Amino acid sequence: MGKVTGFLEFDRQEQKYQLAGDRVRHFREFTLPLDDKDLQKQAARCMDCGIPFCHGPTGCPVHNQIPDWNDLVYNDDWEEASRNLHSTNNFPEFTGRICPAPCEEACTLNLENVPVTIKTIEQAIADKAWEMGWIRPEPPARLTGKSVAVVGSGPAGLAAAQQLARVGHEVHVYEREPRAGGLLRYGIPDFKMEKHHIDRRVAQMEAEGVVFHYGVNIGVDKPFEELAKAYDAVLMCGGAERPRDPQLPGMELEGVHYAMPFLVQQNRRNGRENFLDSDPILAGGKHVVVIGGGDTASDCVGTSFRQGALSVTQLDIRPKPPEMEDKLTVWPYWPTKMRTSSSQAEGAEREFQVATLGLEGKKGRVIGVRCARVDEKRVPVPGTEFVLRADLVFIAIGFASPVFEGMVEQAGVTLDRRGNVAASESDYRTSNEKVFSAGDMRRGQSLVVWAIREGRQAARAIDEYLTGSSVLPR
Repeated sequence: MGKVTGFLEFDRQEQKYQLAGDRVRHFREFTLPLDDKDLQKQAARCMDCGIPFCHGPTGCPVHNQIPDWNDLVYNDDWEEASRNLHSTNNFPEFTGRICPAPCEEACTLNLENVPVTIKTIEQAIADKAWEMGWIRPEPPARLTGKSVAVVGSGPAGLAAAQQLARVGHEVHVYEREPRAGGLLRYGIPDFKMEKHHIDRRVAQMEAEGVVFHYGVNIGVDKPFEELAKAYDAVLMCGGAERPRDPQLPGMELEGVHYAMPFLVQQNRRNGRENFLDSDPILAGGKHVVVIGGGDTASDCVGTSFRQGALSVTQLDIRPKPPEMEDKLTVWPYWPTKMRTSSSQAEGAEREFQVATLGLEGKKGRVIGVRCARVDEKRVPVPGTEFVLRADLVFIAIGFASPVFEGMVEQAGVTLDRRGNVAASESDYRTSNEKVFSAGDMRRGQSLVVWAIREGRQAARAIDEYLTGSSVLPR
């Protein structure tokens, strides 16, 4: 694939970023794309490695045919590369921006720490396809007469809805918020993915026959039973929204928040949406502490800097990982190693192997975070306690499960031991025969690319349930 000797001739070249001092002044995307010639050289590096681990099972969850479209880009056939890419991924412009790229970790060239720049090429293919007008609505040739309700318009719901509409089912998407996208729109900051990417996909899907119902909270505004009676099948893609509760002393103090309300507010601001149901959470002129070491925590860091925070400190209970993994024992799996996000590189102080013991306050407002170093079992080490100054604290330690009250409760579906909706990966069907579930609501908090995979697979399962067979891919 690519050029036979390309990996020997061309060095790995990644997209560059705007300087940190410039990008923290706005909420727009800040990557500087490579030109076509450089992208073709990067695609040429894809070697004929025999077993392309990049597209599964350890690499890409949607099984993108990466060597194939690298070869097409190298040979300057971008349109066919776009067709190939879209055959496995409904929204490559999303994953090309926000996926952590397990495909690159699984790349054979990563044994030498110089994997093919797969994510960069994926984004470039998708962006060029939009620019050239190759992405068009694909309405079905005929209608089946069957109807499906999809609850939730995150990546799983959107992928499933598009797949089901394209094979002729009448698809209605119910979304609690005023716009589609779920956490793609309201959780992920604009500086990682601007929301016009979602808007044009929604327009494409509407032209394919998908009907969106906004501002409808199933189980609250509309009983689930009413939905189940009106449609031949229901797919629940409501996400995993319940945050993990650290049960820290002082959680009630003013200035202590879970991460998601902070991120949602800023995304609503950027989208010129109203959020008058809650007080503004703003980091400007404040010392911010973010508790948690994942992507959501990193998003809080970048958002805080853009709002004008004086300092941002991120606490991670895990030990500081090694700078480089042992390739021969880990590859092609996702390794634990030191990673610095673009947000963290904007000036965050990072503290590893630190437990949060409690939050200190004065006159009802947080003034500090009480911490301690921990041992390898995450037990606080006596005598290592310290206090970090904090005017604003964000809890970003992940999500426990879907919200049970409302739709899940009314659907009467069985839950697994973690509190997620129980449904198998073979048919995505819940204990309620005509009700299916996919995405984080089924598998627990995960990546956008996994949600797209689940939505696509659930669409096939529903198609088989409604018609007895399916041409949709697994």
